[in-house]
Amino acid sequence: MRVKPFIFQLHKILGLITGLVVFIVAITGCCWAFREEIESLYDDYKKVTPQDKPILTPTKAKEIALEVFPNNSVHGTLFKKGDDAIEVIFYDAEPEFYQSVFLNPYTGKIIQVDDHLSGFFAFILKGHMRLWLPKDIGEQVVGASILIFILIIISGFILWLPKKRKNLKQRLKFNWKKTTRWKRKNYDLHTIIGFYICSFALILAFTGSVISYNWLKYVVYVSIGGDKVPAFIIPENNSENLENSSTIPMDQLIVKLQKESPDAESYELHYPSTKEESIYVEVSNSKGLYYDSDYRFFDQNTLEEIETPAIYGKYKDAKLADKILRMNYDIHIGAIGGIAGKILAFLISLLTATLPVTGVLLWYGRKYKKNTRRAS
Repeated sequence: MRVKPFIFQLHKILGLITGLVVFIVAITGCCWAFREEIESLYDDYKKVTPQDKPILTPTKAKEIALEVFPNNSVHGTLFKKGDDAIEVIFYDAEPEFYQSVFLNPYTGKIIQVDDHLSGFFAFILKGHMRLWLPKDIGEQVVGASILIFILIIISGFILWLPKKRKNLKQRLKFNWKKTTRWKRKNYDLHTIIGFYICSFALILAFTGSVISYNWLKYVVYVSIGGDKVPAFIIPENNSENLENSSTIPMDQLIVKLQKESPDAESYELHYPSTKEESIYVEVSNSKGLYYDSDYRFFDQNTLEEIETPAIYGKYKDAKLADKILRMNYDIHIGAIGGIAGKILAFLISLLTATLPVTGVLLWYGRKYKKNTRRAS
C-alpha cells in the first residue's frame, strides 16, 4: 500500500472513532474560555466595605466555615485585597465535594456559599474533562482521544499537502462559485480550515494531554532540560512541634506575606494535614495567570521558609524548563496571551469542533455515493 492511501485510511478511521469526543471537548473548551470574565459580571457578593480593623486570621476563618460544613475538609483559604471577601474552600475527592464559603474579613459574617460542582460552568468542565461520565472512565476516554487527535492533525496536514506546487493556491482559499456543489464546499471547509488551525489545534491538544498524563509531563520536562521534580511536593517542617504555644504562628503568615508582596493579587493558604507537614501558600502575582505564582512553604512552628525540590516554588527561582512546564495550563486556556489569547483559543476551539462534523459528512458522502453506484 502506498503511503498516502494508508495515511488517508488511518485519518478516516481515527477521525470516526474520536469525532464525537473531539467535538464535545472543543465546544466545551469554547464555553470555558471566558469563564472568569462572565462570572465577574455577577459576583458582586465577593466585595465588601473596607474597615480600619484587622482581618480574620486563617484559624478563625476556618472555624467559622466549618460551622457550615463540619463533616468536610478545608482545602485552603483565599485572602485578597481589603475590599474582597475571604473564601474558605472545601474539597473532598470521595464522595466529590467542592464548595466555598465567603466571609466578611472584618466581621466573620457568612456572605454566601457557592457549590462549584453545580451550575453552567461546572457542567461545561465535567463535559470537557470527562464527557459527563464517571471520573475514572471519562478522563481516560478524553485523554486517549486527544492523543489520537494529535495523530489526526498530523495525518491531516500530510494529506493536505498537494503533489504539485501549482495546486497549492486552491488549497489556501475558498474559490466557490454559484455552481459549486455542497460536497465541494464541505471538502473545502474541512481541508482549508483544518490547515489554518492545525498548528494552534496541535498546541491545545498537546497541552491538554500534558495536563492529563503525568508521564507525558515528565517526558516533556526532561526533554527540555529540566532537573527538578515535575510534580507538586509539600516539604516537611524543619522544627519539632511546639505543644504548649500560646499563639498559632500560621495566623501571622498572611499579614507577613502582605507586607512582603503588597502588589500580589491573592494569597491562598493551605492548612497542613499533619503535624509534620509545612504550611504552603500560593501567592498569585498576576490576575488571570497561574504560571508566575509563587508557591511558598513555611515551618508550622517557626514560619521559617522551606525550599521544595519540585518545580512549584518561587517563580524567580524557576529555570527555563520549569517556566515552560508551569505555563502549560495558561497556554492551554489562552490566558498566556491575555484577552487576545483567550479570543484566539475560543476561535480555534470553535473551528476545531467543525472538523469532526465536516469529516463525517465527507465520509458519509463518499459512502453514500459508492452505495448509489452499486445500486445503479
